[in-house]
Amino acid sequence: MITVIGLGNERGDLTKRGESAIVQAAKTGAKIVVRTANTRSYQSVVDLGVEHICLDYVYEKSRNFATLAKNLAKAVAAQGENTVYLVDGASSEDTSVKALVKRTRGKINVIEGVSKITAIVGAANFNGCSYTAVSAYELTEKELTLPLIVYDIDDKALASDCKLFLGDLFGEEIKVQFIRQGKPTKMPLFEIDRQKEYDYTTAIAIEETALLDKERFTLNDLKKILLRLRAPSGCPWDRVQTSESIKMAAIEEAYELVDAIDQKDDEKILEETGDLLLQVMFHAVLKEETGAFNINDVLTGICQKLISRHTHVFGNDGASDEKSALSVWEKNKMTEKHQITFADAVNDVPKGFPAVMRAQKVGKRAGKAGMDFADAKAAAVRLTEEIEEFFAATTDEEKEKELGDLLFAAVNVGRKAGCDCEKALKESVERFAARFTLAEQKALADGKEVTKLSEVEWDNYYLQAKEELQ
Repeated sequence: MITVIGLGNERGDLTKRGESAIVQAAKTGAKIVVRTANTRSYQSVVDLGVEHICLDYVYEKSRNFATLAKNLAKAVAAQGENTVYLVDGASSEDTSVKALVKRTRGKINVIEGVSKITAIVGAANFNGCSYTAVSAYELTEKELTLPLIVYDIDDKALASDCKLFLGDLFGEEIKVQFIRQGKPTKMPLFEIDRQKEYDYTTAIAIEETALLDKERFTLNDLKKILLRLRAPSGCPWDRVQTSESIKMAAIEEAYELVDAIDQKDDEKILEETGDLLLQVMFHAVLKEETGAFNINDVLTGICQKLISRHTHVFGNDGASDEKSALSVWEKNKMTEKHQITFADAVNDVPKGFPAVMRAQKVGKRAGKAGMDFADAKAAAVRLTEEIEEFFAATTDEEKEKELGDLLFAAVNVGRKAGCDCEKALKESVERFAARFTLAEQKALADGKEVTKLSEVEWDNYYLQAKEELQ
């Protein structure tokens, strides 16, 4: 079994247990492997006078930081089971040890050493607070919160990677303590890759930032702001809102987002996505106040749904194309919602949907039970019948009923043709509005009074506008 020993941070940090294990290994002919000779704690190995090899050559052979830990673990494992692996700091902090644990499936013996994080905490004066500590090699794999310590920044390129990643989370102007050889220097985050020297002791420490001083915010910050607005000393308007009073805002914000997407305006898409997210968080905060659920329940629910419905990705189902993937999704959805019959699925379509959207979804779900038209042409025959029935109606009540049937039949034609009927009608209305605007401008330019134009004249101007706007 491979034994891993932490050497600590300084010469003399090696524990008695660790020292005894190294000496005994040397006596029995075990291979002693040191991660790197470029640390002060390496002198403890030199002092023991035992035969060993160093893996500094692995650093040079590794293409990037992501592969370094795996390559170190591979090099250690290649020495065989009768091997002692020495790393600086505490064994549990070392990324190559973590990779070795995965490679050997946990079949290693660990002797801890003095923590390098402890030394950084002291230098940063973080002793009196809770903090998150993460190796720079694992930065992108962790969920990070402040106060934060990032260690193992032993290279300029790695410092640059840290700057970019942390800058996106907290803002590049945020103040940090750049710590090397135990000495902290305060600077903005964007300067951490502009320093003259880096080594295995290099780290940064970032303190908690007051809400109003932040440049970048998180989902939790949004919740804090809403809680502040809902507090007794908060905003009079926000304090009195309920889920019922703001429910229509979600629809409005969703449509404003769609409009921004249609305009292909990324700034507006950014803004409207935030407005829609606000509605989600607002409802979560309101329901947390009643004990119904909270935002973590919301996030858990959607994550569970994505996993359970994508069994062709996270499970044993297969899907070779978009259609088969959608089929798997629908099958899993019916199972989750305990929809035993197809009628259950039809009646589950929200009544608050826009009429065209709901008509298309209802028709589609009924079609899965086999009640459907063969194709768009067959659906068009029914549309023709519905038009005749509409004109045959004599009372206002009958006309409205037949009009509904006519519109539903038109949706079925579009659905069977593979169209998104809600989108098609929306875009058709937009085209008409643009053409009408131009047609009216042309008529006015000709000195015409638009309310007195004949049907033929209107058609003429409209066709001109249509041709220009193609």
